[in-house]
Amino acid sequence: MSSTWPTIRRVRLLFSLLCLIMAMTMFISTPATTSAQSYQKAVWIPVDNTIERGLESFLRRAFADAEKLQADLVILHINTPGGEVGAAENIGQLIRQSPLHTIAYIDNQAFSAGTYIALNANEIVMTPGSTIGAATPIDMAGNAADIKFISGWSEQMKAAAKLNNRNPDVARAMVEIDNEFPGLKPKGTVLSLDAHRAKELGYADQVVAGKDQLLAHLGVSSDTLEAIEPTGGELVARWVTSPVIMSLLLVIGLVGIVVELFAPGFGVAGTISLVSFGLYFFGHYLAGFANWLHIGLFVIGILLMILEIFLPGGIVGAIGFISIVTGLVMAAYDTKQGLASLGVAALVTAIVAFLLIKRYGVKGLFNRFILGDAQHNEEGYVAPKDQRDLLGKTGIALTALRPAGVVKVDGNRVDAVSVGGFIASGTTVTVVQVEGTRVVVAEQEQKE
Repeated sequence: MSSTWPTIRRVRLLFSLLCLIMAMTMFISTPATTSAQSYQKAVWIPVDNTIERGLESFLRRAFADAEKLQADLVILHINTPGGEVGAAENIGQLIRQSPLHTIAYIDNQAFSAGTYIALNANEIVMTPGSTIGAATPIDMAGNAADIKFISGWSEQMKAAAKLNNRNPDVARAMVEIDNEFPGLKPKGTVLSLDAHRAKELGYADQVVAGKDQLLAHLGVSSDTLEAIEPTGGELVARWVTSPVIMSLLLVIGLVGIVVELFAPGFGVAGTISLVSFGLYFFGHYLAGFANWLHIGLFVIGILLMILEIFLPGGIVGAIGFISIVTGLVMAAYDTKQGLASLGVAALVTAIVAFLLIKRYGVKGLFNRFILGDAQHNEEGYVAPKDQRDLLGKTGIALTALRPAGVVKVDGNRVDAVSVGGFIASGTTVTVVQVEGTRVVVAEQEQKE
């Protein structure tokens, strides 16, 4: 028994060493994170500035292009203060439904709607000094949205967090101001996380020093990484489809029309108005929200409003107004937003019109359509010049008469009309009839 005991101990020791060697081999060969898998093709897509419908349109195109390139990895470079909730919801759905592995890379900030977009990605990678959170929705005045809207948004943030097994209470703490979350935030504040705190709470899968370390972490070569950037048209679309800019363009367009009505001829105000409406439709068309039907409705409406000047009665003008409103609202990405922006523009335009009428009077609005001269009683009746002495005299046609033109009789220029057809310039004419200010001439017959 005693002779076999050392042998058993040796066997156990060898077995333990073998297990330790196998464990160390497995540890060395196993990737540190799930991101270290091999990717064949990676694309880099910027998600910067304010989140709006133009960005949504660009990202739809970018993801489609990534699939055409047969990419299997999408890196979203997120740097945004937030933006429109509706656009963020659609972008989140786009990411979830994409078959491509998506990484949200945050090297500065991903607040509000940007946080929601990041939570829909498969992984979140941050750099030291970057932040994520502060996702309470606010209205256009900068105040927190109503409790009903906040509650709904909080649920969406929770759902996005659960996609990758992140703590949903952290997502709620980023949204709900009036609730306390022990260990996360006190009541009356919203939660924001720096990179290291986000890593601790599971809201960052990796913290890297920068882009180079990110690519090394992913096993992607910078030489093979392909960037998909927005086109010039898409940049314009992003700018135009911002709710603030959209409303501003409509204000400028409508105010320009009103100002133009008070100014003779077509000038600066009319040009600015056309440029504003052109940008409005151009941006929404490139973003995929407007089409030629909407543009056509607007143009027809403008033409009908002009026609109303010559065909008074109100019906043509009313149809034109409805056509303009329909075209503008239908071209917007959202009917409610379109009506809201148009309502703001109409209110500002009404105020400007009131001030102009108060300054110049109603007459200023129609001075281009009515006779400007008036006969004043104190001036007495001014009779037209008696030209009966011209009857029978001859002269020369200074201009061609078609049938109206100018002739020279007794050294004076006289407005005249021909008896019948065309009389060429330089032809000798005879005054054959005078009725008040109307002088009628005929081509002088040549004697044989």
